[in-house]
Amino acid sequence: MRPSTLPLVIMLALAASAHPDELVYKERLLGELVKKVPAILKTFDARTGRFGSGIWICRDQHPMYPLAVAYSTPGDKNPYYHDPKLLSVIVKSGDPLIEKMDGEGRWIFEKKDGSTWGMIWMPWTYSRWIRTFGLIRDQMPPEARKAWTGALGLGFTGISKNCLGHVHNIPAHHAMGLYAAGTILDQPEWRRQAADFMVRVIGSQSEGGYWPEGGGPVVAYDFVYVDAVGAYYAMSGDQRVLPALEKAAAFHRHFTYPGGQNVETIDQRNPFASSIASGNVGFTFSRAGRAYLQNQWSRLGIDRLDPDLIASLLLYGEEGPIDAPPAGETSQTFVLSEGGVDRAATLRRGPWFVCLSAYTTPIVNSRWIQDRQNFVSIYHDKTGLIVGGGNTKLQPGWSNFTIGDPALLAHAPGDENPAFIPKGELHHVPSAARLVLEPEAGLDLAYGPETCRVCLAVKDEATLEYRLETTTQSNLPAAGHLTLLPRLGETLETAGGTKTILGSEAIELAAEQVAGSVTHAGWRLRLPASASLRWPVLPHNPYRKDGRAAPAEGRIVIRVPFDPDHRAHRVAIEILGH
Repeated sequence: MRPSTLPLVIMLALAASAHPDELVYKERLLGELVKKVPAILKTFDARTGRFGSGIWICRDQHPMYPLAVAYSTPGDKNPYYHDPKLLSVIVKSGDPLIEKMDGEGRWIFEKKDGSTWGMIWMPWTYSRWIRTFGLIRDQMPPEARKAWTGALGLGFTGISKNCLGHVHNIPAHHAMGLYAAGTILDQPEWRRQAADFMVRVIGSQSEGGYWPEGGGPVVAYDFVYVDAVGAYYAMSGDQRVLPALEKAAAFHRHFTYPGGQNVETIDQRNPFASSIASGNVGFTFSRAGRAYLQNQWSRLGIDRLDPDLIASLLLYGEEGPIDAPPAGETSQTFVLSEGGVDRAATLRRGPWFVCLSAYTTPIVNSRWIQDRQNFVSIYHDKTGLIVGGGNTKLQPGWSNFTIGDPALLAHAPGDENPAFIPKGELHHVPSAARLVLEPEAGLDLAYGPETCRVCLAVKDEATLEYRLETTTQSNLPAAGHLTLLPRLGETLETAGGTKTILGSEAIELAAEQVAGSVTHAGWRLRLPASASLRWPVLPHNPYRKDGRAAPAEGRIVIRVPFDPDHRAHRVAIEILGH
C-alpha cells in the first residue's frame, strides 16, 4: 500500500466500527434497517400481497424477512417493533406463495425476462419464509398461522425427501432452511437430517478452505456455503462447523482484490463483477471472518448493506475481536497448495495485485460448468482490474492461448441447447497447468501438442511486463490473448490513429491499425507489431436460456499470433499519470 493512501484506509476501517480491534455493528445496523423499511414498503401491493414489479416470481417475496426482523427486534429508535401495520404486511406477503405453489409445495422457477426453468422448491424463498414465520407466528391471526404452517410443512416435506441428495451450494442452503423448519415446526427428524447433511458439507470443504465445484473453487458461490453454514451454526450451536468457517474466511481474505471485489481468476462459474462483496453472517464467527467484513464494509459503506443481509446479521451475527491485517501487506506472495501441489497464487507488489491460477478441468458439455480458460488477472490500485475477467463457454477469445482455429467453437445466436465441444482440432483449454514462482511468477500451460507460458514481472509502481511464449511443434495456428476489462463511455485509442468512445458498436482493428499501442481507462499497453484488437468479444451467459450477452459483459481482446520465427512476445502495461 502506498504511504499516501494509508490515512484514508485507516479512516475507512475505523468507520465500520467504533473499536479498531473489534467489529461491533448491531446497533448501527438496526438503525440502517429502520431507514430502509419505507423503501421496501413502497414496493408492496396491499391488494395482492406481492412485492416488486413486472412478472411475479417467488423470490419477489423475500422482503418479508427483513421486515420480520424489523418487527421483532426491540430498539429505542425502532418504531416498527411489534407494529401491527407492519405485521399485517408481512402476513399478507405469504398469500402469493400459498396461492402459486403446486400440490408438492413447489413454484415455477421463472425469471424476470419470462424464461422458465421448471418447478422447484426454491431454497432462498423457503429459508426466508420459515425464518419469517419463526419471528412472527405468535402474533399472527390464527387462520393465517394455520395456513402458513400447512404450506411450510408441505414445502419442507418435499425438501426433506428430495433436495439433500448430494453436497452442493443449493442443498447446503436447503439444509439450513430445513434445520430452521425442524425447530419452528417441531420436527426433530428434520433437524437431525439437516445436521447430518451439514456434517457432509463440512467434510467436503477443500484443503484450501473453499467448497469445490467444477474442479476447483467457485469464489462467488462459495459465499452460499458460508452463509448456510453460518446461519445453521447460529441456530444449532454445532461446534463442529466452526473450523470450516474459519478456513473459508482465510480463503476469501486472500482471494479478494484490494478494492473489495472477488477474484474471478480461480472461479470456474462467475466472471468478474465490479461490485464489492459484502460478506454474510458466516464470517462473523471467527476473527479472520470479522476482519474480512470490516475490510469489505469500510470500502462498500455500511449504509449500503442489503436489508436482507442486515436481517441475518441482526438475527444471527456475532460481534467481537478481529485479526490484525497481515504485516508487509504491500509486498506479499500467497500460494494456495493442495495435496502438496501449488494451485494458485496472489502477488501484491506495491499498487499491483496479480492472481495466477493452475486449476484445469476438461471441457464439460454443460452450460453451468464453465471452461477454465483464463488463468491470469492483473489489477492496479489506480485503475482496478486491467487484464483477466474470468471464464465462459463457446468463446475461445477469452482463452489465454488458442492452438487451432478459434472459428471451430462459437455460439449461434438464439441456440438454447448448444454443443460446447469444439467441432475440430482446437485447444483453447489446457489439459495441465504448472504454477511457477521463481525466478519470475508465471504459468506453464499444456494445449494439445504445444506448451505455452506466461511470465509476469513488476518493473515499478507504474509498469508491469507480461510475456507470452509457446512452442511451435505442430502446424496448427497459435495465438495468445489478453482479455481487457472495458470501461464503457471512456476513450479507446491506438497508436495507429483510432480514437473512439467505447460503446456497443463493434470494433475490429488489424495490426497496422493498432500499431503496437492501446490506451484506455487510465492504462496503456505496449504491444508487439503483430497484435490486433476486437471489441466486444462476448461470453455465453448460462443464466439466459439463449446464452446471449450484452456488450457490457464482453471483453476487449488483444490477439498476438505466434509462428516459428516469433515464439515469444512482450507486452508492457503502463499506468498513466502515476
